Amino acid sequence: MRKLFETLKTVLLQGQDAVLVTVVASSGSTPRGSGARMLVTRSGRLYGTIGGGAVEYQSEQVALDVLQTGHSHTEKFMLHKNQVRDLGMICGGSVVVYFHHIPGGSRDVIALCDRADALFAAGERSWIVTEISGDAPGSLSLYGAQSGLMGAPLPQAVLNQLAPRPTQIEADGHTYYAETLIRAGRVFIFGGGHVAQSLVPALSAVDFRCVVLEDREDFCRPDLFPGVEETRIIRMDAIEETVSIGKDDYICIMTRGHKDDTICEAFALRTPACYIGVIGSRRKTQGVNERLREMGFTDADIARVTTPIGLEIHAETPAEIAVSIAAQLIAVRASRMRG
Repeated sequence: MRKLFETLKTVLLQGQDAVLVTVVASSGSTPRGSGARMLVTRSGRLYGTIGGGAVEYQSEQVALDVLQTGHSHTEKFMLHKNQVRDLGMICGGSVVVYFHHIPGGSRDVIALCDRADALFAAGERSWIVTEISGDAPGSLSLYGAQSGLMGAPLPQAVLNQLAPRPTQIEADGHTYYAETLIRAGRVFIFGGGHVAQSLVPALSAVDFRCVVLEDREDFCRPDLFPGVEETRIIRMDAIEETVSIGKDDYICIMTRGHKDDTICEAFALRTPACYIGVIGSRRKTQGVNERLREMGFTDADIARVTTPIGLEIHAETPAEIAVSIAAQLIAVRASRMRG
């Protein structure tokens, strides 16, 4: 999403009109669900995707028409025969797409792009809200949990209903589409070895914010971890002095040995983290667990730990292990969003 706002700002500063195309509802078997976005200019799709195939192609054509008319509106596409906007597809389902025309040079939207970048830089939990009422011209708002509202005014009823999942909200006779811009919680990765170096770009590609924690400077360089939000040198004997974990945070432990893993697990188990995963063999896990019990942790405590970390896909290389971990964290996040 950050790149989307950066691209939109560049286009508007160049004086080009743009259409922000957003899937605001979907049902059945569809290429992408609510929240999928793409940016279209007169040269065609510039950034993002709403799933490819017929839906994306037809949406791009509609967006080009919107660039001519300047008329923001909603379209419904049916992915089976004999329906409105029939796309001749056999997978079934429907997609509701909002086409938001944004004129080139729009100072308000450029300012929102700058605000979005500041929210990303701060990692502040936030939402993007679009009015999609009937034939309304459309409006964009950003709401930060700490910094508040910017952009078009919103009824308090909308702010009260902001949720982790994309949602449509009815308030004061208007319809709004709201989705998370920046999710609460980060992934704290203990250890900066080869798996961590593959894991960070995999996680950042699916919108996880990653912090790498290491006690070795050579393994804590930001250039080793494309997409990392922060790298931080820590002392293994005083982790709590520099690391604070909340209930929305994830912990992945992949240090260089049993001793450090045990220290990090003990720290993790004293936090309310929503996920704790540890890399390693079952034999190693057994030894660490025995030490944790000696430290006073119960079997119920230890049951919070996922080990071996990641989905069972018979991964062997660091890149494959990173894929398995990223997939597991996606599943955990999706489950938490469903409540």
